[in-house]
Amino acid sequence: MSYSNRPLGSQLRNPSMSGSSSSTGQSPALVARINEKKIELENLKQLRDLSAGLAGQMQMLEEKLATLADGTEAKLPKPQDPDDEHEEAKKESEVPLPQTLVRIPAQQQPLQPQDGSDAHEE
Repeated sequence: MSYSNRPLGSQLRNPSMSGSSSSTGQSPALVARINEKKIELENLKQLRDLSAGLAGQMQMLEEKLATLADGTEAKLPKPQDPDDEHEEAKKESEVPLPQTLVRIPAQQQPLQPQDGSDAHEE
């Protein structure tokens, strides 16, 4: 019988399926490879989600920095009433200034003569 030596059509299309030993030999390797790819896909999905979260945080930070650069963000709430503004200005002007290293007089004071021999005129 010459037909028994001829390969079948299904064996010609996929030669790896022709022997049962070769298909079972590759199956554990294929299963392991598929599992590796599933894990890799899951890791990539997590990376995508984390990247999206980080991008959102960076966007919020950019908006805050733009607000600070524009100077529109105030540290204290603004007074609602004009009278409150005047009171706030009074309070701020009454606060003593810190002592400076060099003092420049704001008003001209008469010079006090030293030893009476040397008089300065301005």
